[in-house]
Amino acid sequence: MIPSRQIVLEAGDRVAPFVHRTPVLTSRLLNELSGAEVFFKCENLQKMGAFKMRGAINAVQQLSETQKKAGVVTHSSGNFGQALALAAKKLGVKAYIVMPSSAPAVKTMAVKAYGGLVTISEPTLEAREKSAAAIVEEEGAVFLHPSNDLNVIVGQGTAALELLQDHPDLEFIMTPVGGGGLIAGTALAAHYLGTNCVVVGAEPREVDDAYRALKSGEIEYNITTDTVADGLKTNLGDINFPIIKELVSDIIRVEEDGIVAAMKLIWERMKLVIEPSSAVPFAGLLKEREKYRNKKIGIILSGGNVELSNLPF
Repeated sequence: MIPSRQIVLEAGDRVAPFVHRTPVLTSRLLNELSGAEVFFKCENLQKMGAFKMRGAINAVQQLSETQKKAGVVTHSSGNFGQALALAAKKLGVKAYIVMPSSAPAVKTMAVKAYGGLVTISEPTLEAREKSAAAIVEEEGAVFLHPSNDLNVIVGQGTAALELLQDHPDLEFIMTPVGGGGLIAGTALAAHYLGTNCVVVGAEPREVDDAYRALKSGEIEYNITTDTVADGLKTNLGDINFPIIKELVSDIIRVEEDGIVAAMKLIWERMKLVIEPSSAVPFAGLLKEREKYRNKKIGIILSGGNVELSNLPF
């Protein structure tokens, strides 16, 4: 069942006092390279450096007072962990963050700086889930999934909501696809606020579970996660996938060299610090430029939490 228009609009009102209304930027050169008119929603300039602040603050606000006293817990490679730690801090709630040992050091340090209580686990989904479940059991904390929780999903969609308020005539919005929260929330915003606005995802070919899921109609899983886009190594969930299946038009698969090239272009030409995951939809647009020629396209630059000592270019 698709959440209502009211739920989407209420999320926008709920998160507005706690997040930046991030700018929408354009580049003449990148328009020429892509053959389209592109509007970049700069969530890399969001508080804690990523769109995930939106979903975290929307979800934490809707907990009961009893739940807030017990605290919240999630597992995250970095961005949602940072978002939940900061959102919880703003609302006076304790946040327990399970992070894999493979998470970039800059993200682990940031979670701690925001007051998150970090537990390091083995870098497998099973280990992360087990550690989070133990904290729920021991502390009574409320588990919030980074991408498969309706309040998180609708919160993430507020980036697209703002983008469409600023540019209501967009024909397409493109987002990266990892766990599915951003693209599902974006699809809801476009469904209710766009005018025939089509949502398209992009993901690394090495982790193309969402592409395959859209084809098969069932949640798919990845055999490998060998991609520079470290934020996109997770799978779709049973809450976001039905939204994606109904409202997302297409998912473009991109190669690793295309991701790095797109990331470098945005750094060099727009002077924007973005992480590899953010570059994936622009890489998809460049790959499929003939299909989107002369279209008005919004792209959500999902985050800018990159480890400067480990750039891919």
